Amino acid sequence: MADRPPWPPPIGPNRAMPTRRRRFTLIAGALLAASGPALGAQLAAYRPITPAADAATVLLTGRDLTIEDIVRVARGGARVELAAAARQREADNFGLLLEAAAEGIAVYWFNRGTADQRETVLFEGDPLTPANRALIEATQLASFRQGAIAGTAPEVADEEVVRAMMVVRANTMVHNAPSPALAAMLLELLNRRVTPVVRARGTVGEGDLAMLGNVGGTMIGAGEAYYRGVRMPAAAALRDAGLQPLQPSGADDNALTSSNAYAAGQAALLVHDAEQALEWADLSYALALDGMNSSVTPLSLVVQRDRPDPWLNWHAAHTLALLRGSYLFGADPARIIQDPESLRASSIRQASAWKSWAALKEAVLFQANSSDHNPAVAIDTAPADSWELATPQLMRYFVKGGPLSHGRHGYIVSNANWDPYPLANLIEGFTIALANMDVAVMLRIERFRNPLFTVVAAADVLPGVTRADDGYYAPVDLMQEIQTLANPVMPLGSTLFADVEDLEAQTRLKLAHARQAVETTVDLLAYDLLEAALWVDVRQAQDPRRAFGDAPTRAWSAFRQRHPLNRNGTPPAEPPHAVAATFLRATPAASFAPADRSRPDLSAARR
Repeated sequence: MADRPPWPPPIGPNRAMPTRRRRFTLIAGALLAASGPALGAQLAAYRPITPAADAATVLLTGRDLTIEDIVRVARGGARVELAAAARQREADNFGLLLEAAAEGIAVYWFNRGTADQRETVLFEGDPLTPANRALIEATQLASFRQGAIAGTAPEVADEEVVRAMMVVRANTMVHNAPSPALAAMLLELLNRRVTPVVRARGTVGEGDLAMLGNVGGTMIGAGEAYYRGVRMPAAAALRDAGLQPLQPSGADDNALTSSNAYAAGQAALLVHDAEQALEWADLSYALALDGMNSSVTPLSLVVQRDRPDPWLNWHAAHTLALLRGSYLFGADPARIIQDPESLRASSIRQASAWKSWAALKEAVLFQANSSDHNPAVAIDTAPADSWELATPQLMRYFVKGGPLSHGRHGYIVSNANWDPYPLANLIEGFTIALANMDVAVMLRIERFRNPLFTVVAAADVLPGVTRADDGYYAPVDLMQEIQTLANPVMPLGSTLFADVEDLEAQTRLKLAHARQAVETTVDLLAYDLLEAALWVDVRQAQDPRRAFGDAPTRAWSAFRQRHPLNRNGTPPAEPPHAVAATFLRATPAASFAPADRSRPDLSAARR
């Protein structure tokens, strides 16, 4: 929680942190016990980024950071720069913080303690007197040093996760009161690829203090870090990068760690990866319809007018556009009147997953472009701005303005902005929507094995053809895995720090479920692609004049170049599913079917 010091005790089950391309760190208790002093050592291979975008620069304003920006910095190594107005806002907020203490105003986590020490006076008066400054700097340095050992194993194995956290924090910190040196150091770590060693566990989702504390440790040269992918002591990483260790001041430990950036950064990666998975789900669905010789009546305007939901209607139109030119729109006496429900309703399930994805994306953008910091710092806000600000209770926290704030006034008040909702709910909501989509994917794979729907057997049209490897059991197994991931995390609270902190958002666990569900969905879609491509082969063999729509045809052709149809009965050199899964992950669906810009836009509605 944002109320807690940046070195909380570890909490939560031993759960692996999922990362891109089905990467998991599984650590047995015996291995942890045997590690002795190296409990926090990296026990899985570190995966540095490939800095393909290091010539690009992302400008941080605190207001308009996009998912694409976060991915560009996190995965591509793009540089970051603070906009002039954002830099000035941070400086003004920092001045207001100093002035508040000089005016005798109680400021949580600055001249007062944290959590159950919130009424403890840490210092009085002007923070820049020699005595107070020395006390503050020594306290801050000790706090940052302690942050280097915060959290518990396993370590985050992917550089992109740490960089995503850092760029989100650099952007949201615009709303807070960091010292200019702290704000600059966070940018320098990103730009010079000094990536702190971060432990993956030790947050309950109400402020990712442990992980951001690890970043703070690197800033002062404590602990360990990676410099351009090479692990070394943090002090050596700073030296090799040409950086001097930070001397934190003011309330820098609060300014850095009071944030949910570990969750928001991973959620941004989740949104990016989920979009690519959903785009492939749409294209694979179009191939499945082609392969089944389906009736397209459920997608027609006649049906859509009866269900005027923007997302359902959009997805039906989108699928029709993918199939435009397909033989499915021509007459065929062998075509049955109605497909299995898994095919008929796939558009509804996929539209619903897209709708949930859009809500999640909006929540991530909100989280990454607003303050989740405690206390809130509001420069130039006055008692006349709202009736409650003029009441005696709120006037206790009004900073009149003086030399340290350059005459600027404002408020500094405690709050609960560190509670990461609605983001936490929408992460789970998307996982559930994805699972409900995936059950239709799994079932439509099975329906291709039944001539009640296909009318013919594949082997009757293509003698000697071989099917996908373990294709009868594996899709069901993957679906069972996804079903377990869709179970919500039980919202149980634990009271911490003398009962001052008594809520947990559990974003670490919710994101673990969601990111793994996306990865497993791609594996399931690989089986969907294998089955659909086989049946497109069947339909073409039945009538070589048949067309399948531009995007499905190009995707099918590209896949067949990578994985030719096997008709000789010999085992393939590579497992077909592995080939298909690699193809999906390496080849964006957008290369065959550009993103549909007519998709409903929640952010536009909000604006």
